[in-house]
Amino acid sequence: MHSQQQPRLQRYTTILALGLPIIGGMLSQSVLNLIDAVLVGQLGDASLAGVGIGSYANFVAISLILGLSSAVQTLVARKQGQGLVEESTKPVLWGILIACLFALPLSLLFIHHSESIVALMTDNSAVQDIAAEYFDYRTAAMLAIGLHLSFRGWWNGTKRPGTYFKVLIFTHVLNVAVSYCLIFGSLGLPRLGAPGAGLGTAIALYAGVLLNAWLVYKDAKPKGLANWKAKDISSLLSLLKLSIPHSIQQLLFSLAICVLFWIIGLLGTSDQAIAHILINLSLFLILPAVGFGVASTSLVSHALGEKKSREAAQWAWDVITVAVITISILSLPLWVVPEIVLSAFLQSQSLIEQATLPLQLTALAITLDAAAIVLSQSLLGVGASRNVLLISAVGQWLFYLPLAWLFGPYLGFGLLGIWNVQLVHRSLSSAVFISIWKQGKWLEIRL
Repeated sequence: MHSQQQPRLQRYTTILALGLPIIGGMLSQSVLNLIDAVLVGQLGDASLAGVGIGSYANFVAISLILGLSSAVQTLVARKQGQGLVEESTKPVLWGILIACLFALPLSLLFIHHSESIVALMTDNSAVQDIAAEYFDYRTAAMLAIGLHLSFRGWWNGTKRPGTYFKVLIFTHVLNVAVSYCLIFGSLGLPRLGAPGAGLGTAIALYAGVLLNAWLVYKDAKPKGLANWKAKDISSLLSLLKLSIPHSIQQLLFSLAICVLFWIIGLLGTSDQAIAHILINLSLFLILPAVGFGVASTSLVSHALGEKKSREAAQWAWDVITVAVITISILSLPLWVVPEIVLSAFLQSQSLIEQATLPLQLTALAITLDAAAIVLSQSLLGVGASRNVLLISAVGQWLFYLPLAWLFGPYLGFGLLGIWNVQLVHRSLSSAVFISIWKQGKWLEIRL
């Protein structure tokens, strides 16, 4: 189906057909956060900063299970490439089991300590109260997110991400409606203010996961989902081998965002409000690259399952080309009309002016980071999750965060200094991942 002689344009079409629905699915977390930011932005800086802190604290919580999606997807795609259809259903079962065993107790633990967690990122009592309540509601949906991740791995691994995308459309429409009513007290619901956005999101996520579960069951049951054998325990071990390093990487990444938000907090509450918007916009812009990277995971894994190593390597380079072009186009509004983009989130003209240049730097940095994002996902697909963990952790914790503190609050360059450091960090990260992929040692990894 995907021979190495396949015309380049046809390969790009394949990437887009697989990647665009995945991108729609990958936008989920960022869209939820941006919707909350738009709705809550009308309530003032304290509410916006509180929701920002609650969002990042929630990201730390769910990062512990984020490795589920790529692990399930990798194993499903590899088994599909080998023609083992019944075995390809087993990673979904294990993903559901892991989500239930880990997500539920973890959510209860985080909620119990929510006030202490948000206090680590701000000493403003008004912001703390909003952040803790918002965090509680969002973290209560941790089980729903874990199940969504497992189901997403099935749809992406079988190259049918469009189904998951439809589920998310339903989830987001419901989220907007319910969150709006809970924030402002419409349709007879209580007026909860900023925390109402968190409760609305949780309700929408659980409704969405029920729909997703029914669709996966209907699709995978005829393929052998319920036919469990003792040997299937091997797929559980493979799933853990792939998901644990990736989850640790995501944990360190989410903690890095929290530390970054704390560093920015040293500059002031208004800077935190601006940073919340900039970070969410950057995560939103990153996700197309992540989505194409996830598509690369399926394409590379499927090719390796068919024992086509040269084709597996070429897929990643083609995906990078598509990702860079896509992000360059999407980032144009951030370059050309940054004030208009920022005015959707910020009410103060002085804050908009302060955020304009950092937003433009964000657009450039994410474009330069596209190769790192795609190749890190590709390496996860071949089982090199420990390499990705090491590179990401060193770059974030030994380079970016120390220099962000140095050039931000310590030397007094503020947000602009921090965002310039980010530009350098993302450029170097892409250079490192390109070098590793060219070396080809990942071809020696066996799952």
